[in-house]
Parts: sequence; structure tokens; C-alpha cells
Amino acid sequence: MIKAIIFDFGQTLVNSANGFRLAEKQAETRIFQDLELGSWSDFLTDYRRLRKDFHTKSNFSRQDLWQAVYRYYDREPNAALISKAEGDYWDTVKSNTRPFPETKAALEQLVSEYRLALITNTQGQVTLGSHRISLFPGLANLFDVVIVAGEAGVPPKPNRAPFLLCLEKLGIAPTEAIFVGDDWRIDICGAKEVGIHPVWLKHHSVSRKWPEVETSVPVIINLEQLADWIGENWK
Repeated sequence: MIKAIIFDFGQTLVNSANGFRLAEKQAETRIFQDLELGSWSDFLTDYRRLRKDFHTKSNFSRQDLWQAVYRYYDREPNAALISKAEGDYWDTVKSNTRPFPETKAALEQLVSEYRLALITNTQGQVTLGSHRISLFPGLANLFDVVIVAGEAGVPPKPNRAPFLLCLEKLGIAPTEAIFVGDDWRIDICGAKEVGIHPVWLKHHSVSRKWPEVETSVPVIINLEQLADWIGENWK
């Protein structure tokens, strides 16, 4: 019996994709200009390779990444520029974060039958407690448990720890929970690893290259489909 629905945040409940793209572009341009490099395309190739390496290690700290970019070019990191760039980065992301149109209604429907929880990775912000969920109290108040993995000693997803901590706080077994997320490696594989039933949300309004994997994990394209899917499979 399903007792709780656990959600990811970004690109699951809210759309921040354009905000992240714009913030990355601004940061890339600022660092490229400061490094006074000759080839923009070569710089982007190097930058994106380094960023992929950090993400593979579940290190989402922009400051760590940008320091590594400077060191890659044998330059001492520009601490003042990096600090200012991070503040501007998150201002851009926050100002371009919007709940999906169906999010609030879908959650209000589900909360009448299930406990709701949230597990979201910190994106490497220096200031603790600054996750974007706080921008939307009308959503945040619907969750019994909110875990920002990557803070307060809790490792980020896909590590097992944040999933197990969430289950402990809810007081339920893994098989009594469904996890809804957009990221195959971090969300879907992470949830499966601890025995939670995953649902992969490939939201129709998010423009991205989804990984091509063969899987029996159910896929939905908006949150309106979630209640119907649960009703068809778990009641």
C-alpha cells in the first residue's frame, strides 16, 4: 500500500531550465572575459567537460567548478569575481523559476490521500537554507518532510542517505513510497537503489535531451497524470 509520494523539486515541481541556461551563459561569459582567452568554442568545450565531471561526482558547487576552470588554465581563481558571479547566478535562477501550471492542483489532490515529502539536492549555494522551495510557501506547506540533500551532513542524491532519511522521518518502508523525479541517474536510479517505486517525469514543457535508456519505470509527461497512474496501479 502506498502511503507517501516523494518528489524532486527542479524540473519536477517547478521549471527552472531557462533560468539555469541563462545563468550558466552569464557565468561562462564573465569567466571567459576575465581569463582573456582567444577561442570561445574551445573554452566552452573545456568548461562543459569540467562541469560534467563535477556533476558526475554530485558536486554542484558553482564556486568549486569555477575555481577548477581557472586552475585548468593555470590561473589563480578570481575570488571576488567568483563570489559576485555566484550571487548573480542564483538571482537569475530564482527570478526564472516558476511552478508548472498543474503543480499546485496536483499536489492538493494528492495530499488528501497521501503524505507528501520532498528530497532536493542543494545546487551548491554557499548560504544554507536558501533553496528555491522557500520561494513558494504555498507549495512548501503541503510537505510533511523536506530534505535538502547536500546540506547539514546529508550527501546529495543519488546517495542512499537522503532517501533513507526521508523514509525514516515519514516512518514508512521503501515499498510504501513513490518517488517522482526528472533526472534518470540522480532521482530514478537513486530511488530504485533503496527500493522506492520510481516514476520518471519527462515534463512536456521542458526542453532537454533525455537519456536513452531501456527501462520498465513508468514515465509521465505532466503531474496531472500522476494521480491517475497511482489509481490504476496501486488501488
